[in-house]
Amino acid sequence: MTTQHDRTSPPADPATWGPPPATAPRHAAPPTPEDPRWARPALLALLLVTGLLYLYDLSASGYANSFYSAAVQAGSQSWKAFFFGSLDAANAITVDKPPASLWPMELSVRIFGLNSWAILVPQVLMGVGTVAVVYAAVRRRFGAAAGLIAGAVLALTPVAALMFRFNNPDAMLALLMSVACYLVVRALEDGRTKWLVWAGVAIGFAFLAKTLQAFLILPALALVYGVCAPVRPMKRLAQLAVAAVALVVSGGWWVAVVELWPASSRPYVGGSQNNSFLELTFGYNGLGRLNGEETGSVGGGAGGGRWGETGWDRMFNSEIGGQISWLLPAALILLAGGLVLTRKAARTDPARASFLVWGGSLLMTAAVFSYMAGIFHQYYTVALAPCLAAVVGMGAVALWEKRRAFWASFTLAAAVTATAAWGYVLLNRTPGYLPWLKWLVLVGGLVAALGLVLAGRVGRRVALGAAGLGLVAALAGPTAYTLSTVQEGHSGSIVTAGPAGASTGGGGRPGGGGFPGGGRNQQDRTPPGGTADGTGGFPGGGPAGGNGPAAPGPNGQSPGGGNQQTAPGNSAEAGLPGGGAGGLLGGASVGAEAKELLTAGAGDFTWAAAAVGAQNAASYQLATGEPVMAIGGFNGTDPSPTPARFKEYVAEGRIHYFVSGGGMGGGGRDSGTSAQITSWVEENFAEVTAGSVTFYDLTRKTTGD
Repeated sequence: MTTQHDRTSPPADPATWGPPPATAPRHAAPPTPEDPRWARPALLALLLVTGLLYLYDLSASGYANSFYSAAVQAGSQSWKAFFFGSLDAANAITVDKPPASLWPMELSVRIFGLNSWAILVPQVLMGVGTVAVVYAAVRRRFGAAAGLIAGAVLALTPVAALMFRFNNPDAMLALLMSVACYLVVRALEDGRTKWLVWAGVAIGFAFLAKTLQAFLILPALALVYGVCAPVRPMKRLAQLAVAAVALVVSGGWWVAVVELWPASSRPYVGGSQNNSFLELTFGYNGLGRLNGEETGSVGGGAGGGRWGETGWDRMFNSEIGGQISWLLPAALILLAGGLVLTRKAARTDPARASFLVWGGSLLMTAAVFSYMAGIFHQYYTVALAPCLAAVVGMGAVALWEKRRAFWASFTLAAAVTATAAWGYVLLNRTPGYLPWLKWLVLVGGLVAALGLVLAGRVGRRVALGAAGLGLVAALAGPTAYTLSTVQEGHSGSIVTAGPAGASTGGGGRPGGGGFPGGGRNQQDRTPPGGTADGTGGFPGGGPAGGNGPAAPGPNGQSPGGGNQQTAPGNSAEAGLPGGGAGGLLGGASVGAEAKELLTAGAGDFTWAAAAVGAQNAASYQLATGEPVMAIGGFNGTDPSPTPARFKEYVAEGRIHYFVSGGGMGGGGRDSGTSAQITSWVEENFAEVTAGSVTFYDLTRKTTGD
């Protein structure tokens, strides 16, 4: 008969947390804790609240990152663009990532039409799914209470609330990496090959979401399985080999198609210098991210540059700390406590293996993030959130069950103390934001820690009260930051969670959002529903939770008279240098005159316009619904198209207008092909002004060239 103790946690003696008895079938899974009656309703409540939290005022972000939204629009119009991840339906160039993360959004837009909700709801569902996966993995060995704690920690992590409401690839990456960890935990329980194979498939598809970042957890997963799996050594090696094959097949089929497809009939691979996805993978998106030498990028960090200071404390600094590190000290303490608790267990002990899977993945990913000198943004840290949450849930419950041992209760108290003290520090970095909260977190955490030290010597109710107070104090800070995150829209290429001033830019400039001169949370200047009047935003065209930002009127004002935010370094259409050209990290404001100009007769051309830089091109494409060629890709530095090829397009009458400005810094004067194309256009074609934006009509020559 199963006791109440068995239903809520592992047995108190770690030595009994091992493999099934010898009389069990060879592949029989170890028994998992039986859930108490409250477990399923509590899980459903957790998932429901997570979903509602992430859906709150979702349309306020409009098109979020217009770079990816333009690709979603293109993929909803062209199956070829869908497959390759093209930025435009005419397939000039792709985004600088594989297309898997775009596919759910593109299917949603095909069904519901182009609007903010159709783009972002799939990301919300991935967030809810990630919470469910982490709960399921933790619950298997540590019970429902541990799973619920882990799920709540994940849901309330500020960077998770940001990225599961945003259209970057990181949402799918976090989900698939969590699935891989869950499947490896299953494989470690019974040694079945199928779980390891499915884990390889999950990592392979994660690669198709964000290339090599998906592989950061591979060393930990392979090493833990190779050491702890309940099968013979040679079989472990064979299983890992089969899983590697599954990974290569699931992630490599698309790569093989792209590399074998004739370059003349597919879009240029954005982010590469030689039109090669393999070059993109191992260069700009690979080693370049580690050493800061990304060809075609804007430069790396090399120990303290544009992308912030590197070092062991990077996850705690003013740039990153408020995004992810609230419970990171607790996770490290609880991970150590969990490993001490299971130190005498058998080699195949599933509880210790779970600590090693999630803890190893956390440490490996955090170490790479801490020392990578290349492009690094705060929101990358969402990859840490599932691992951190799982470790906290597992460690808290495992040590709670051993609280009568002084070292265990003291470890719990140390975790709560560290969390309270660190929460105070993080909240103190924004002294004007809820100034009373830091004191509640600190005092509440210290009182809870005192109670936890005595948890094994006081009554159960007192001990539970101390544990509950500690949990509330630990989650108060990240919950406040998460609520601030969901209450405002986020757009542009670089976004951060929390209240204003919660994260400084890379290089230490407050509000920089991680790039010199860039705005922290660039407010979208495109109607969330994709329409000029700013309506829409919900499948079917109706408003969802109120309309998002409306199309700006004269001088950057909204129809209601409020000022539209314009990120520093990016220009709105009226009143700023550069006219309507977007900067490197944010799009442009597209007024009614510009839209009318570009849409008139657009059906007679392959591209309604061409613009330097993907964000610039994306703004016009989203506003008009017509393909716009992004010269030079995201940074404006890709050699696509070549000047000769661009001249051919113009001679063939395939491009109507050229948008002045754009690219790096909004000037359109970058070195290389973008600069050559810009100079040629300005010297040979007639200017047309729409609003305060200058276009060049590529059907009207002013010279004989």
